[in-house]
Amino acid sequence: MPGPQLPHFNSDRALPNAVDVVVIGGGIVGASTALELAERGHSVLLCEKGQIAGEQSSRNWGWVRMSQRDPREMALMTHSQRIWEGLDARTGYATGYTKCGIMFTAGSRKREAELLAWAEHLKAIGGEGHMLRGAALEALTPGYGHRLRAGFHTPQDGCAEPQMATHAIASAARDKGAVVVTGCAVRRLDVEAGRIRGVLTEKGRVTATAVVVAGGAWSRLFLRNEGIFLPQLKVLNSVMRLSPVEGVPETALWAAGFGLRKRADGGYTVASGGENTFDIVPDTFRIGHRFIPAFLQDVTALRFRLSNRWGIETREARPWTGQDRTPFEETRVLDPQPSQKALRRGLAAVRDAFPALEKADVTQSWGGLIDVTPDEIPVISEVQARPGLFVSTGYSGHGFGLGPGAGRLTADLVTGDAPIVDPRPFRLSRFGSYPII
Repeated sequence: MPGPQLPHFNSDRALPNAVDVVVIGGGIVGASTALELAERGHSVLLCEKGQIAGEQSSRNWGWVRMSQRDPREMALMTHSQRIWEGLDARTGYATGYTKCGIMFTAGSRKREAELLAWAEHLKAIGGEGHMLRGAALEALTPGYGHRLRAGFHTPQDGCAEPQMATHAIASAARDKGAVVVTGCAVRRLDVEAGRIRGVLTEKGRVTATAVVVAGGAWSRLFLRNEGIFLPQLKVLNSVMRLSPVEGVPETALWAAGFGLRKRADGGYTVASGGENTFDIVPDTFRIGHRFIPAFLQDVTALRFRLSNRWGIETREARPWTGQDRTPFEETRVLDPQPSQKALRRGLAAVRDAFPALEKADVTQSWGGLIDVTPDEIPVISEVQARPGLFVSTGYSGHGFGLGPGAGRLTADLVTGDAPIVDPRPFRLSRFGSYPII
């Protein structure tokens, strides 16, 4: 089965000769950045090598959550939730956003203690969340809650439709003056005396005073070719879509073995909880030591394998010039095969929890590659060694919900406006300056 079906995007055909800012990458962060800049009166070119939201921005679970976030992300997520609430009216397009609430469950005393500890972070910022037990838990998860020890419920959290949201944001950016070109890979940065002067694309050169790299899973490869160090690996998450049935909770749910969300079409998005697949690739040996603390935290959730990704990434790592055909043109849309084992485990677990889903058909499944940093929070930062260059990537599976707020913060950094949150936790320099490997 191919990746999720996306609405047609009405791309611009011609590149401008010059703009204020070029944004590389048509996922939710790149589109949100372009919208913010266009609304502030800046000329913007958004370049996407394939389709708008063709990769992880349309392949995620669709959760817009404060719950269980790293404390360093919570201020940014607070702003992002506010933006989500008004995004349909702001863009004039449907994103599918709804406040359905999200529940993280606990089947053990240890997991309950972890949820209670995290709840202190939410309390510190005045957020709303409740630990539910007994009848209150059963009421939100009928037929399942009595099997659980507890569940932490955040009623202000919500969901949106990944196949709709980025399309809405990119369309609004175009309506407000941004030039949005799909099927156009940026090959190289155009640099003069160490400073950004524009980009070299497969369709020609564009002059700009600032460039934003929001390339998701491709960001490390692009920046490495430019001599800029970004420690980032890719993790495969496998997702399926089920047909509509009655008798399944409206609340989005994370439990041991599965994640569940009711979709706007009445069906369900299901995945195998926290399980992810990690392909062993050359970068595993180049920078994998930086990820050991994160690996150890999620060791039971990661499945390591050797696949054809080794050969693909070996070939992609060869350097190229602005005149060469690049890996971004060879692979327009990163469409990995999902893990069938993960899908089977997730389906079995969710049907065990909610037997009504035995009647639901698996109508589609797909894989998506998540861009992960060693500390599992994003890079939203100017590159000090290359004035005019900004990076907004490494969202580590949290980027869909953060996307609109991340776009605003990225635009703040580009324009020099007062940032909506302290950007220091997201600076690229936290990883140090190292030889490019």
